[in-house]
Amino acid sequence: MVLKAFFPTCCALADSGLLVGRWVPEQSSAVVLAVVHFPFIPVQVKELLAQVQQASRVGVAVLGTWCHRRQEPEESLGHFLEGLGTLFSHEPWLQLCRERGSKSWSCKATRRQGPAPLAPACEDQVMLIFYDQRKVLLSQLHPPAALPERQAGDATASAGGLAAVFDTVARSEVLFQSDRFDEGPVRLTHWQSEGMEASILVELAKRAAGPVCLLLACLLSLVSAASACRVFRLWPLSFIWSKLSTCEQLRHRLDQLTLVVSAHRAEGPAQLMRKANALVSVLLDMALGLLLLSWLHRKDRFAQLAEALVPVADGSPQHPSPPLPTHALLAWLQATQIWLQFTGGHWACWWPGAPRRGSQTGHRELEHLLQWLMGAPAGLKMNRALDQVLGRFFLYHIHLWISYIHLMSPFIEHILWHLGLSACLGLTVALSILSDIISLLTFHIYCFYVYGARLYCLKIHGLSSLWRLFRGKKWNVLRQRVDSCSYDLDQLFIGTLLFTILIFLLPTTALYYLVFTLLRLLVVTVQGLVHLLVDLINSLPLYSLGLRLCRPYRLAAGVKFRVLEHEAGRPLRLLMQINPLPFSHVVRTYRLPSCGCHPKHSWGSLCRKLFFGELIYPWRQRGDKQD
Repeated sequence: MVLKAFFPTCCALADSGLLVGRWVPEQSSAVVLAVVHFPFIPVQVKELLAQVQQASRVGVAVLGTWCHRRQEPEESLGHFLEGLGTLFSHEPWLQLCRERGSKSWSCKATRRQGPAPLAPACEDQVMLIFYDQRKVLLSQLHPPAALPERQAGDATASAGGLAAVFDTVARSEVLFQSDRFDEGPVRLTHWQSEGMEASILVELAKRAAGPVCLLLACLLSLVSAASACRVFRLWPLSFIWSKLSTCEQLRHRLDQLTLVVSAHRAEGPAQLMRKANALVSVLLDMALGLLLLSWLHRKDRFAQLAEALVPVADGSPQHPSPPLPTHALLAWLQATQIWLQFTGGHWACWWPGAPRRGSQTGHRELEHLLQWLMGAPAGLKMNRALDQVLGRFFLYHIHLWISYIHLMSPFIEHILWHLGLSACLGLTVALSILSDIISLLTFHIYCFYVYGARLYCLKIHGLSSLWRLFRGKKWNVLRQRVDSCSYDLDQLFIGTLLFTILIFLLPTTALYYLVFTLLRLLVVTVQGLVHLLVDLINSLPLYSLGLRLCRPYRLAAGVKFRVLEHEAGRPLRLLMQINPLPFSHVVRTYRLPSCGCHPKHSWGSLCRKLFFGELIYPWRQRGDKQD
């Protein structure tokens, strides 16, 4: 029978003594945790093991003897080590010995073949596996489901394979708290940290963390109580708070801070890692926000943003009318160019023939776009009456929007200055405010898109209903299906007349719908990129990634073995090394929950909604109701 003995590398140079550890019968393995040195009193050793077993719920026992022959061994020491098997009875009894001045090891495991003390003993073959006790103690084996359940009184919990080794060392941490150089009745050798003197700053921070967390918890509870006031639940305010990305981000940060400053101890490594990831995420977010705030206050950039923001929302300088292309694709490209100039003239510098931004205010680009649509865009023959009605309708809304922008222009710099102060709460809050500003500045484009989509959707549904009339069908509202129906001559005549009118008016409506849908999709894409950046900062497990980068053994995906000695007549010696968890698994395992946006539609459903004129909201907050 082959027995596996896991021996810590820190004990390879220890003096002779007893091997203390845990025996795992399911795996035929012995996990050595420490070496007890001479001289000792057996009763005191048994009391120490009983205390460790009571505190850690691990069946710690004396597994055998350890002999380090730095010099010629005395015969009395050999007889004494052999006699310890009668004081600390354990089956099997390990005998590990390291030869003097060489790297040779001898390993034996003896078993009694009968209950009598003088019964003959048989020896088993031993495989010696060295492991780094510090790395195994500080690491967490993945997946965590492979570890046994830690229930009260479970001292013999079974685990498969290497999980038993990791779990035994982790649960025996109370044994490693005793000092290696303690002059008490029992002297041990095991892995030991440098002590409290080497980390006095850490100890002071731990002592100060309690009052600080208590104070922050009280402040956060007051903020939560204020936000839960009934005034904010009234219809206008509740509707506005639910649509603003800034409120969602502040609520998410409040939940993260509540988790970090909670007085409850982490129940396991997963919750501890989650708290650490949340703390690092908040600190990094605030640091980036302070950097952004310092950059904005430098060289009076708030005034520059205010000067650039009004022309963006109002319009760009006048430039010569673009040539009317004769192809629909060129018409779409021209509309895209106008939108790029509308959203910021410096973005359109890459376009051939794009005008340079000037200091004078001219015609608005949306007005120019509507005037282009009111003519013969791309050489298309539109319905003159409907085209003029739609163009003037949208031009009237543009004039209303320009009046609103001119009314607000004196206060924009002050508004931006006060909003910029919110960057001290974090970069994500500043990005959420940017997303809300984009929504406010492009509200007229959203209105144009809604008008065009509703009109286009009305015509599509009307054409589909009239098409069913030609085929002798109708839509059954009660049964939600298409049934057969017989129509008289008057109904068919009126249906044919309406179908003809709608089919000839459809190109004009479809062109307006197409242009404003493209503008709306560009706005949604920009907002989606901002929301994805916020979601990345909120959910990225920075602490776990830092551990994986600096201390990869802390997150273990498994182990690998390296052969140290394989000679005939000598025990096989292996070195156990930890395989770190891949970065992708670290992100997937410890990713933080986020309130960020996520795509609601697939590409198929998105194309279907665009074709039928249904309103689309590709980027939604989690928990929002669907239309």
